[in-house]
Amino acid sequence: MSLQMKHQVRRYLTITLGTCVSGIALNAFFLPHHLLSGGITGLGMILYYLSGWQVSITNILFNIPLFILAYKLMSRNYFLSGIYGTVALSFWLHVFSPLNGMVPVHDAMLSCIAGGVLHGIGLGTLYRVGGSTGGTDIIGAIVQKFYSISIGTTGFAINFVLLCSGAFFFGLEPALYTLVAYFAVAKVSNAFTDGFDYKKNVFIISEQNEAIAEAIIKIVGRGVTYIEGEGAFTHQHRKMIFCVVKLTQVAKVKQLVKEYDPYAFMIIQDANDVFGRGFTQKANHTVKRPPELRMDWEEMEVAEKKPERQA
Repeated sequence: MSLQMKHQVRRYLTITLGTCVSGIALNAFFLPHHLLSGGITGLGMILYYLSGWQVSITNILFNIPLFILAYKLMSRNYFLSGIYGTVALSFWLHVFSPLNGMVPVHDAMLSCIAGGVLHGIGLGTLYRVGGSTGGTDIIGAIVQKFYSISIGTTGFAINFVLLCSGAFFFGLEPALYTLVAYFAVAKVSNAFTDGFDYKKNVFIISEQNEAIAEAIIKIVGRGVTYIEGEGAFTHQHRKMIFCVVKLTQVAKVKQLVKEYDPYAFMIIQDANDVFGRGFTQKANHTVKRPPELRMDWEEMEVAEKKPERQA
């Protein structure tokens, strides 16, 4: 099996797992308390509450015209993964439909939090590999392509209309619970999409930039880049230190900077989706440093592990 084929198999298995988790969340927590999901699935849930039509069926039916548009206007890969995600979600909605009658959690607030977290895990899992469950994702992608309106904005507008519809048909209280569930879904799905192995961007301006940079390289075990800068007030040219570190290494970097220069200016920011050597790739042992600065790669590996053990 080729590498590309293995990647596709892993991708579709991940989409299957994500839709399975979402199917459990919707049946066990959303449907028993008249909560709504977003997009086409949410529309199907409204019809289920009003007429008893199965969400697994309406989810596919309402997506058919959207997939016809996607086939004509979007890429083949987007079209195929969207169809698979929609069918997989509908399948799991049908398989786990008995959970709807069991009502595992009777408290509505606990249900919207637990369901939102679980549904967010499912959506975040499939979003992480570029998966889709059709519906508003397709509408948003088409609108973005032709009108330059973001997918998020389109999705928010559609979900807002669904929320207002839910309030009209079922009362304000279920709509407010749905709002809480929406918030949980958004937070958790974003966390799963970005990953939990948090990284930080660190910017340091100091008179002791070279000493601090060497300490980060040799003690923390992270690469450092100099960015040439100029102070607007003094017009002095300086080298600003830039590096990306793991969350467990931030305290060590702060300690080193404070030791070398208590007056250093430092900015620490969140970093999402860090790729490359030292994070998603193994260290490149062909990179050479000047002889007077060189250290063994074994020392680098030990240095990288030190802060994490100390943490």
